[in-house]
Amino acid sequence: MTSTVKAYKGLGMEGGLARWYDRTTRKDLPQIKTLANRIAAFVPSAAEVLEIAPGPGFLSIELAKRGLHVRAFDISKTFVEIASRNAAAENAPAQFELGNASALPVEDASVDFVVCRAAFKNFTEPVKALSEMRRVLRPGGTALLIDMRRDVQMAEIRKYVDELGVSRMNRWFMMFTFRNMLIKRAYSIDDIRNMAKEAGWTTPQIESSPLGFEAWMKK
Repeated sequence: MTSTVKAYKGLGMEGGLARWYDRTTRKDLPQIKTLANRIAAFVPSAAEVLEIAPGPGFLSIELAKRGLHVRAFDISKTFVEIASRNAAAENAPAQFELGNASALPVEDASVDFVVCRAAFKNFTEPVKALSEMRRVLRPGGTALLIDMRRDVQMAEIRKYVDELGVSRMNRWFMMFTFRNMLIKRAYSIDDIRNMAKEAGWTTPQIESSPLGFEAWMKK
């Protein structure tokens, strides 16, 4: 049975660790731009989009550059500062604010699309976060959840890290983090389906990828 509350036992993404993550995930920009194109093609033009836990803000920035109205909330003060600077450097009107995924400071039924990428496994109250995603969506709106799978193979992680072309020290740190922290926090697809149902979603469409999954949930 999936626990709906869990402790966040990893390092907080503040200070130097957040700045390291900003530098490292820039190598994911081609993939992020591809995802932004997919989302922009899916939603109405000038849609209201909410990103939860945007980190350095690259996806929100790319969505704003495609004409979408983007707000993003992160629990990390450092990430909000970094993302805001990154948006200003790109002249992208994405708005970054402090906020908790399980208690979003967003009005009911006020956004068209919600996205959460590579962060859900770290949430202390995952079912509440899924409920919040549903609450803030307008009727007919969609939420997209992207993250690792619990059963991801280390060979796939090794391939992903190698393709980033990071330094030997960064490669070691990333592999250590995946093996000893992130995989242990990740969920199976069945876990995601069960938590989505508990949060009020019906029949989410979940697609596997080599590293994880995409869960599309329509209100």
